Amino acid sequence: IDDLIATGGTAEAAAKLVEISKAKVEGFMFVINLYDLGGCDNLIKKSYKVENLIVDHRIIQQAFV
Repeated sequence: IDDLIATGGTAEAAAKLVEISKAKVEGFMFVINLYDLGGCDNLIKKSYKVENLIVDHRIIQQAFV
């Protein structure tokens, strides 16, 4: 569980650490998904389950105003 997913790099690094220790990642949950940055798509392409509580296209736009 993490508060925010942007590009998915931190989540992917965490998954690698879990898998190196011979454990299995069951999935990821994020409170906010910065959809336009594609982090969830990157994780899904690597066969991870991903859930989001808030998906808002406007968040990324508002961050740079």
